[in-house]
Amino acid sequence: MNQLLIPPAVEAYATACTSAEETVLEQINQQTYQHHAQPHMLSGHVQGKVLEFFSMMQKPRNILEIGTFTGYSAICLAKGLQAGGQLHTIELREADGQLALENFHKAKMNNIITLHIGNALDIIPTLPLEWDMVFIDADKVNYIAYYEMILPRLQHGGIIIADNVLFHGQVLEEPVKGKSAKAIDQFNKHVCNDHRTEQVLLTVRDGLMLIKKK
Repeated sequence: MNQLLIPPAVEAYATACTSAEETVLEQINQQTYQHHAQPHMLSGHVQGKVLEFFSMMQKPRNILEIGTFTGYSAICLAKGLQAGGQLHTIELREADGQLALENFHKAKMNNIITLHIGNALDIIPTLPLEWDMVFIDADKVNYIAYYEMILPRLQHGGIIIADNVLFHGQVLEEPVKGKSAKAIDQFNKHVCNDHRTEQVLLTVRDGLMLIKKK
C-alpha cells in the first residue's frame, strides 16, 4: 500500500478552511514545488499551521527541529517562541540548508533560528540545551535513535512531534515492507510502549505523533 490516506477533496476543503499562509510561507511553498526535486517533503499549509498552533500554545523557550528541508516548518514553529527563545534546526543536505537560510532571512527570523548542517546524531549532543519542543522530520530509520537521544533533555511536560508516522499508509500493510516503513512502525510501537511519555497519533497529512514527557 502506498496511497493518499486523506482524499484530495478533503485536503482541499481543509486548506480552504485554514487561515491563509503568510506571504513568505506562500512563496517558500511555491518555490519549493517549482524548483525542488522532492517538494512533497515540505510540511505545507495545513500542517504548518498545526505546528504553529502547537508552538503558540506551548510557548517554548528552546525548540529543536531535526530535518530543516527548505525552512517552512521552522518558520511556523518559531512563531510561538518566548521572547529571547531560540530554535535550532539541523539539515543533512547543504543545498537544502542554504535554501532554508535564505528563507529565514526573508522571514526576518534569522536572529532566532540557528541552522546546523550535518548529521543530527553528531550535532544533537553538542547542543547544551534543555528542549521544550522537538520536531522530528528526518531519516525514518533513525527516529528511535533521535527520540532516545532527545528524551533525557526534554523538559517535563515538553512535546515531541514526529512527522510521517503513517508513512503513506505503508505501516498498515501486513506484513509491513520497506526499510523506512518498518522503521516508522517500530518507532510508533516503541513510543506507545514507553512509560515515560504519553502520546496521540493525529491523522494530519502523513500522520503526526504528538508525544508529551510525563
